[in-house]
Amino acid sequence: MFGGNYQDWLYRALTILVISCPCALVISVPLGYFGGIGGASRYGILIKGANYLEALTDLRTVVFDKTGTLTEGVFQVVEICPAKGYTQKEILEIAARAEAHSPHPIAKSIRKKYGKDLKDGDLTGLLSYEEVSGQGIRTIFNGRTVLVGKAGLLEQAGVSLPRLTVDKGLGTVVYISVDGDYVGQLTISDRVKADSRAAIAGLKQMGVQTVMLTGDNQVVAKAVAEELDLNEYHADLMPEDKVSWLETLSQAKRQGKVAFVGDGLNDAPVLTRADVGIAMGGLGSDAAIEAADIVIMEDQPSKLLEAIHIARYTKKIIWQNIGLALGVKLLVILLAIFGLANMWVAIFADEGVALLAIMNAMRVRWYNSPRNSLPEASLVQTVIVVAR
Repeated sequence: MFGGNYQDWLYRALTILVISCPCALVISVPLGYFGGIGGASRYGILIKGANYLEALTDLRTVVFDKTGTLTEGVFQVVEICPAKGYTQKEILEIAARAEAHSPHPIAKSIRKKYGKDLKDGDLTGLLSYEEVSGQGIRTIFNGRTVLVGKAGLLEQAGVSLPRLTVDKGLGTVVYISVDGDYVGQLTISDRVKADSRAAIAGLKQMGVQTVMLTGDNQVVAKAVAEELDLNEYHADLMPEDKVSWLETLSQAKRQGKVAFVGDGLNDAPVLTRADVGIAMGGLGSDAAIEAADIVIMEDQPSKLLEAIHIARYTKKIIWQNIGLALGVKLLVILLAIFGLANMWVAIFADEGVALLAIMNAMRVRWYNSPRNSLPEASLVQTVIVVAR
């Protein structure tokens, strides 16, 4: 059965050597990932590496920030409550001057409500400015200490808040004090993105758990969680608390990857800690975009569904290429052993299969998103609050 002369066996050996060249395997896998990254970019999803595309296929939990991620990030002052002895105009002016240098959306909404351009001449009395991460602003203006922010910021400074400051659930409450005296409060509101409902529903269909971490209060966080039907939420969190919760979730979900989706400056540490950090590129801060592994350019949470679909499709194509390459090579090697395959067949098993794998990998580049299969976003927008 294995007879033949030396020249015949040498020819068979050379044939098997050509067949066993791993060109198809070496080319098809990275090319598949490159195609997936290119295909994602067509949908405004920038993926910074093949390892992050691979991680998307194994997501089991997605953690969302609220403000600017699940909400529109378009804020407005909806209520002004001055303390006795102050007018609405006075406390709005105090807050606007204190927030004059802050890039935070809450600060922008206060300045917009104030309605006047704060020029350098209006801020000549500003002696000190400090932004307390996750809490608010501390300034010294015309020799007076002004605090603008969460209740905790004022309470740490020994400012007592009267009972009239009970949270009504209308929005984020910004408290204001001057020289240790409470002078009033503003209520800032935001709206849930219509696209957020589709994103959460689509993730649940994929078997992915959804969690929200926010610095806002329990009342507002609960309203948003119920509106979007989230699996879990945690409120009243500082930036470092978000990192702790993400680590806890990562340990509890060892069977899969955990992604974090955020947009703010305070989200950068959490984005770095997550298995996959995803930033909203439109409203997102430069620090968040830099720290993220994936950037969604259009600020649409449902783009995450497209990213996961593309990642899973890419992996499917890669396994097809691996199966094609190994299957053809093993078959032709067996034929070559018995002298049933010549050198031209060997070349096809090497270069031909490599070309087939390349053409198959190119399908990822022209991937079409199954948008019509995603749940429709609700047109109802719920008024909620935004956390600093």
